[in-house]
Amino acid sequence: MIRLDASASDFAGAFTTLVNARREADEDVARNVTHIIKRVRDEGDAALKDLTRLFDKHDLDQTGWRIDRADCLAAWEGLTPELRDALELAAERIAAYHLKQVPEDSEMIDAQGIRLGARWGAVDAAGVYVPGGRAAYPSSVLMNAIPAKAAGVRRLVMVTPTPNGEINPLVLAAAHIAGVDEIWRVGGAQAVAALAYGTQQIEPVDVVTGPGNAWVAEAKRQLYGVVGIDMVAGPSEIVVVADGKNDPEWIAADLLSQAEHDPTSQSILFTDDASFADAVAAAIDRQIEQLATAATAHASWDANGAIILVPSLTEAIPLVDRLAPEHLELACDEAEALFEQVRHAGSVFLGRLTPEAIGDYVAGPNHVLPTGRRARFASGLSVLDFMKRTSFLALDSAGLAAIGPAAVALAKAEGLPAHAQSVAIRLNHREE
Repeated sequence: MIRLDASASDFAGAFTTLVNARREADEDVARNVTHIIKRVRDEGDAALKDLTRLFDKHDLDQTGWRIDRADCLAAWEGLTPELRDALELAAERIAAYHLKQVPEDSEMIDAQGIRLGARWGAVDAAGVYVPGGRAAYPSSVLMNAIPAKAAGVRRLVMVTPTPNGEINPLVLAAAHIAGVDEIWRVGGAQAVAALAYGTQQIEPVDVVTGPGNAWVAEAKRQLYGVVGIDMVAGPSEIVVVADGKNDPEWIAADLLSQAEHDPTSQSILFTDDASFADAVAAAIDRQIEQLATAATAHASWDANGAIILVPSLTEAIPLVDRLAPEHLELACDEAEALFEQVRHAGSVFLGRLTPEAIGDYVAGPNHVLPTGRRARFASGLSVLDFMKRTSFLALDSAGLAAIGPAAVALAKAEGLPAHAQSVAIRLNHREE
């Protein structure tokens, strides 16, 4: 774990090193992913079957390529009442939040009498990738599938790896409540390629969303353009800005909530209280040993964790903006005032009673967020990722006369005579 002091003479260089540190896996997966994508494109189902046997250790012909919706219903009915209530609460809140994101069509007639506007519509089909390796995430099903349904997607396809042919029933239950239409037992880069190109059994989709490992992220990057994607996500991260009035046990738990995701995750604390920093570090040492995920959390905290002492919390915000974190907690009295100054963060959690983990499950806003400083230019998953906007324009003779000559002049200036003629021929016809 790194300890930095913003008042130290070497702080600027040390913090720049922290900002620029790469936490993605060292293994260069691009070449292997390219090979997998080519195989799926050329061989279709045969490639999926072979790669599933290689990576997930089961035969799709024996375990079944597709999971029936009846199995999802059975998984839902088999849950304890507590888990059913929890999933229902999460689904209701996520749906309510995302339904408000659906944009309205627009139309106007301007001063020249020209009609113009935009019409929104959902993509025809969307694919959702749900991890199935290190852990099972029913919350990821809800966070990806519900916005797609809110957008109006007609065909929603889920792909998920099933190691040894097994799948977590919570994932199936979440697929049931979210209204997923198809579920396929394929994962990895090959699943993304199947959604992009289609195979003999799996019809292609228009957009692929959802988290995954480095291979999945690389497949999405390479296939962008063949299919739409939400983002290329990297390791998870959290930044906490906290004063000494917090319970150090609370803040330690918040930092560990991201550290336990993956050895490459990152947890960073900014505080203006040196004693509090020490107390949080000690609390992490105590708590981490009690976690079932201790090995992962240890690897993450030891390699990527940081505690940074700043003169004031206000002075932490420009540093936070340089990190542009996926998650930002403002656990302090002046949370709202600091929030006004934040420019770059995927999602912000305000106050001492708003842990990031609540946003992972039941709060409503999406937990699929930009990582790796991409919050400087990207946003979290939303209904808009499953929609596209079509502009429209309608001119009458008066409108054409008002703006047509300018279009002709610009087309000629650009050396595009056919463009100019396309407009001028209509202007000339009107004059005749």
